[in-house]
Amino acid sequence: MAFTEPVLTKRIPLDASQRKLIGYDDYVATGGYKSLKQALEMPPADIIKTVTDSGLRGRGGAGFSAGQKWSFIPKEKKGPHYLCVNADESEPGTFKDRYLIDHDPHLLLEGIAIACLATQCDIAYIFIRGEYHYSAKVLEHALKEAYAHGIFGGDGVLGSGKKVECYVHRGAGAYICGEETGLLEALEGKRGWPRNKPPFPAIAGAFARPTVINNVETLMCVPHILERGPAWFKTMGTPSSPGPKLFGMSGHVNNPGVYEDELGITLDYAINKLAGGMKGGAYKASVCGGISMGILGTNQLDIKLDFDDVRFRGGCLGLGTAGMIVMNEHTDMVKALRNCVRFYAHESCGQCTPCREGSNWMRKILDRILDGDGKAADLQMLMELEKTMGIMPGTTICGLADGTAWATRTFINKFYDEFALRCPEAPTKTIPLKVSSGRLNVLTPMGSNTR
Repeated sequence: MAFTEPVLTKRIPLDASQRKLIGYDDYVATGGYKSLKQALEMPPADIIKTVTDSGLRGRGGAGFSAGQKWSFIPKEKKGPHYLCVNADESEPGTFKDRYLIDHDPHLLLEGIAIACLATQCDIAYIFIRGEYHYSAKVLEHALKEAYAHGIFGGDGVLGSGKKVECYVHRGAGAYICGEETGLLEALEGKRGWPRNKPPFPAIAGAFARPTVINNVETLMCVPHILERGPAWFKTMGTPSSPGPKLFGMSGHVNNPGVYEDELGITLDYAINKLAGGMKGGAYKASVCGGISMGILGTNQLDIKLDFDDVRFRGGCLGLGTAGMIVMNEHTDMVKALRNCVRFYAHESCGQCTPCREGSNWMRKILDRILDGDGKAADLQMLMELEKTMGIMPGTTICGLADGTAWATRTFINKFYDEFALRCPEAPTKTIPLKVSSGRLNVLTPMGSNTR
């Protein structure tokens, strides 16, 4: 591990009073678009190989190999190819992409241009969350600058003849559009309902054409990889999770914000070194990467924040977006879970019955528990529901229901005593019953008849 200087945030000072929007001239003056010129001299296959060799994994949640995803796009063009940038940052606790866009939008545009060259994409769409009004304006202004300087449109990228168009497409504020095929449906002007797969987007994505879908932070890593090489990228992070990462710290910490470090730092380091320690009480739990990933418990401060340790030792779905919501010892975990489940019940698109109905059942059960009417059977029902929802048990089209399930599973399993206290066992009652058989009268407990 050798994270010695900021990479993605090198133009964004830690001191908020010194931050500013980086325009085209400032970006170029600090080395911007140098990697794009390099990419123009490389065959598409070599660009893909460079990104694949770096080990760059998607920063949007799933952690899939970015280079491998690019390699799935057909090499023979029989029509337009599309790139969709997922800036629909709606996962609770996540705000890293907004931070990057608001200050250094040209780094994203350079990554987009390189990705389009690598995958022979003709048009790129930046699908941005509807609530990000300021960020959308920042991107529109940066795009005007990029068009004016020949990055997009005109005679091709920097006059190369390889023409790429780029547009900002604003969403309508639906969480489900963060799911890649839900995003594609919304981009096409339809309701944001996830699609059945196959066919996968690489074969039939936007407008039924080959499509690459990447997260904002993922694409922002690409110019640095081309400039410094895969070996440099692998000096940071862990062997299976290389590179730098943005960690969004919120909740009960002294200094909430976005911090850059390498993958593989511990949760304890993130809380105490990056975010300035706990606020209002001792550490109790932390959402590790958006609430859909689940939570890390009180005794898991040593978990490494990478794509593997959080999953295998931490018992969570994964690192996700690394948007962490830290909770102190005074947090009511039953209320916290109810808030999570209420969010998912509201944001379910309604297409799949287990998600549409199951998330609402969970919310109603948790409401009843918080109203003081909880019983032991409620916990059993919650745990039964979470095992039957999502892609993993094969009952839904997308992973929204898996997020509901993993939040429920990890909250209850890691803080079972808090939930059990609200859901007491009903007292066992034995009612004598008189059971007649011939001339014999036998007293027996209810439900048991030995005659």
